[in-house]
Amino acid sequence: MTGTEPFATAWVLLGLGVLLGLSALSSRLAGKSGLPITLLLLGVGMLAGEEGLGHISFEDYSLSFRLGSLALVLILFDGGLNTPIASVKKGLGPAAALATLGVFGTAAITALGAWMLGFEPVRAALLGAVVSSTDAAAVFSTLRAGGIRLPHRLGAVLELESGLNDPMAVLLTTALTSIALGREVSGWHLALEIPLQLAVGAGLGFAIGRAGRWLLRRARLKVSGLYPALTVALALLAFSLPTLFFGSGFLAVYVAAIVLGDGKLPHRKSILRVHDSIAWFAQIGMFLLLGLLVFPSRVLTVAPQGLALALLLAFVARPLVVFLLLLPFRFPRREALFLSWTGLRGAVPIVLATFPVMARLPGAREIFDVVFFVTVINALVPGATIAALARRLRLANSEPPLPEAVVEIHSARPLEGETLSFYVEEAAAVCGAVIADLPIPDSAVILLVVRGNRMIAPRGSTVFLAGDHVHLYCESADAPFLGLLFGRPEEE
Repeated sequence: MTGTEPFATAWVLLGLGVLLGLSALSSRLAGKSGLPITLLLLGVGMLAGEEGLGHISFEDYSLSFRLGSLALVLILFDGGLNTPIASVKKGLGPAAALATLGVFGTAAITALGAWMLGFEPVRAALLGAVVSSTDAAAVFSTLRAGGIRLPHRLGAVLELESGLNDPMAVLLTTALTSIALGREVSGWHLALEIPLQLAVGAGLGFAIGRAGRWLLRRARLKVSGLYPALTVALALLAFSLPTLFFGSGFLAVYVAAIVLGDGKLPHRKSILRVHDSIAWFAQIGMFLLLGLLVFPSRVLTVAPQGLALALLLAFVARPLVVFLLLLPFRFPRREALFLSWTGLRGAVPIVLATFPVMARLPGAREIFDVVFFVTVINALVPGATIAALARRLRLANSEPPLPEAVVEIHSARPLEGETLSFYVEEAAAVCGAVIADLPIPDSAVILLVVRGNRMIAPRGSTVFLAGDHVHLYCESADAPFLGLLFGRPEEE
């Protein structure tokens, strides 16, 4: 080791620390401005890039694709773990239609617009395929920043669509890249390959999720911190194994996580919190890396085409596809309108845009720059107005504030009972009631009441007030009844 290496390492780590800090702090700006945090993270990456203040020279598309794919795996796995099976049942039909036919229709309309703007037909089709999938992280981070909770079915459709539509976009992008390179791709072969990949991905994802539940219950690891390491291993397995068998790895990851999260897991809340942190780290790292790939001077040269395609996507392609595909499901018009406006693009199109560049397709860098511009404008035009539109359409239920304290029970084995947290609203049955007068089941016990910044030990004479956070333990069978008393359990 030379004498300069520790200083070089220190400079690198200093720069990394500054970028991570700026990325985390940008969430406050996102909350105040209403902009998706993904857009701000891209901005931090661009600021650190070769044409920004950081002057970091980076143009490794292959590394970006691999790390971007890893990040998407971790983000999808976290999303699946937090997707209740009840939401899947409510929203699977319309979400599946939007994630398959919707992706294809969006790609086709966008491709037509790109062709009219002067792109060659195959490259126009490739451009349409790359920008065809939506990003749940962008939508829900914007809604959470505005303190908005959507109706259950609407929220379920949004979340499921964005979790399920990545595989279709990936398949279309890889097939069209091959066609653009002059390779023969049979239409019949593609028509069979798409459902086959989806079926293999869904089947193996379900099997890995079930096997993961069995393994976690029987692993009996001595250190609780090793359980998230095991679930990360399951996420990587769920992506790689189906991919090796020509299935959709991204679909498999999402399905495996839904199945895994539906079971009783040891140290469940700790696992969910670790995966939430991992997903945020993955999202920050991915957008920083993608931002480094962007050269503002180059992007500005494609601004006219990018702006035209972004507006076409937001005002024509997405609304037309959504309204047509939701007709059989009899969605209320205001919910269909909201769905049509919330098709935000995030990291997936930018990651997919690196694929033609790696394949050394002529004109691929222009496609990458256009996709980046479309993603940025798409985040600005629908993204900054999503919260306001939800309120305008009367679809917004205000989210309760987060509790100041959390009660957890750490157990190496899944326990029969569960701890729940409720926010007491004025309309709740328990508001103004004395604990001793409430028909609390014998199996339940109130553990803690948090009022403002005070923690109150509950007694029989304690009165619940609006704004209280109530933490209790109960048997699973009594949870629905307690929900009638206290309202919907809050997410801690």
